[in-house]
Amino acid sequence: MTIFQLDSRLEADCIFITDLKLCRVLLMNDANYPWIILVPRQADKKEIIDLSPEDQQLLTQESSFISHAMQKLFNPNKLNIAALGNIVSQLHIHHIARFTTDAAWPNPVWGKVSRKEYEITHLENLITRLKNQIN
Repeated sequence: MTIFQLDSRLEADCIFITDLKLCRVLLMNDANYPWIILVPRQADKKEIIDLSPEDQQLLTQESSFISHAMQKLFNPNKLNIAALGNIVSQLHIHHIARFTTDAAWPNPVWGKVSRKEYEITHLENLITRLKNQIN
């Protein structure tokens, strides 16, 4: 049996927030958009259909939980939720809070503007707020 290991690109681009029952919760280190990624902590999963039916349901529940937390914290105009995996094949679900005033609106966020890492004080505050909302 293979042990879960986070893809190196997700490891490099994201900040660990917490673990839920199924998923690792990560914050994309891009201050342009509030952006959370859920990664099921199971090895060798590329598609949602690779999960058991029970874990598919749990993934949906955890995604909904994160979506509600993001709505409460950020009050976005729209939440973009997607499992793409064209570059990082490890199963992961993007949850991006979108605003009509953000740099990419109404287009997808990928490639629109350069990634902007969080300033440390803002990052620490955001992590605290996220943990308080999620845990």
